[in-house]
Amino acid sequence: MKRLFRTQSPARLIALGFAMVILLGSVLLILPFSVREGVDLAYIDALYTSTSAVCVTGLIAVDAGDTFTPLGQFILAMLIQVGGLGVTSVGAGIILATGRKLDLKGRNLIREASNLDSGKGVMRFIKNVLLTTLIIESTGAALNFIVFCQDYPPLKALGISLFHSVAAFNNSGFDILGNLQNLIPYRDDVLLNLITCGLIFFGGIGFLVIREMWSHKFRWKKYSMHAKIVLTVSAALIVVGTLLLKLTEDVTWLGAFFHSVSARTAGFSTYPLGNFSNAGLLVLTVLMFIGASPGSTGGGVKTSTFFVLIQGIKAAATNKSEKAFRHAIPKDAFRKAAVVTLLALAVVVTGTWLMVVMEPEVSLMDALFEITSAFGTVGLSTGITTGLGVDAKLLSILVMYIGRLGPLTVASLWYFSPGERVSFPEGNVAIG
Repeated sequence: MKRLFRTQSPARLIALGFAMVILLGSVLLILPFSVREGVDLAYIDALYTSTSAVCVTGLIAVDAGDTFTPLGQFILAMLIQVGGLGVTSVGAGIILATGRKLDLKGRNLIREASNLDSGKGVMRFIKNVLLTTLIIESTGAALNFIVFCQDYPPLKALGISLFHSVAAFNNSGFDILGNLQNLIPYRDDVLLNLITCGLIFFGGIGFLVIREMWSHKFRWKKYSMHAKIVLTVSAALIVVGTLLLKLTEDVTWLGAFFHSVSARTAGFSTYPLGNFSNAGLLVLTVLMFIGASPGSTGGGVKTSTFFVLIQGIKAAATNKSEKAFRHAIPKDAFRKAAVVTLLALAVVVTGTWLMVVMEPEVSLMDALFEITSAFGTVGLSTGITTGLGVDAKLLSILVMYIGRLGPLTVASLWYFSPGERVSFPEGNVAIG
């Protein structure tokens, strides 16, 4: 068995790791100690919830607050944490805690999962990731407690605060408030809205960017091109999303800002999205599709992919080289960005078609929104999730899994060649 694992590619091992955690989580969630007395939880719903947690999505087939016991909610929070940090990163952290050393295969796994350029300094990076996570989530929980202690007993308020902080930083839209209400009761609470947005933002920009922000503080010139791209695109999407949502929906500026941030893979909502217009839902759909940034807890095609794609199109239209922030963009970056985007579109379009076939009563916009939310590991929904049939839930599970791993990673699972040694003469093909 050990030899079999050693022969597998890092991508396959990562995919297998996520699948095993999902299955383990589904078993733990359906056990009697996890489910409240009198609640009948079907296995498909336990599997759906586990997948949503590990893939840090937040789509729910059952309400977490009304369905699971405090222990079940703790298990759910741990699944979210493992899913957000990555199975390999958590495994590496456990190895570090036990004083063991990580072999070359393990280092390559972490490099692949964390989008690192090399395996150099991997263990130091993991230590920084775990420490950063602890600091940010603890700070978030302490600030959340200020809000929740006003409405709940201290112990329950502490539990809600911790859960919410973990869910927000890991860009998973789970809540344990009950009644399928998410954060709607707190739509006008400025402090909770800003805390949640802050946790989502830092969880979505990636640990590499967080490290640079900590090292270089506000010295913009010292940031790498990657960090500048991530921060610029993230800020632009938040601003544009806020303006468009305010123009299309009857929401406050705070509500528009919150949903613009949350739609980037977090999945929290302060307004019922079933009441949104098609224009507003389309804005959210685009934001969900773009998603967070590489090396983060979020999904989507990623901000850097979107930026490179735009720059490539601009370069082709103006007949100029691809560049950004006084740096040339790598030559194969546009090709990879185009491949990732096309694969993502293929998943979303195919998933939407299958959804409307399986659930004929669901409108095309609702199906597109649901599938894009699943692929982008967002968790926003117009309210159709709980009413989906088993086949549609299995489809959503598959899309969430693909979205968390990445479409290119999934495409390379079955066969990946290290490169061809044979070259062929270049032919002509008409483009455009």
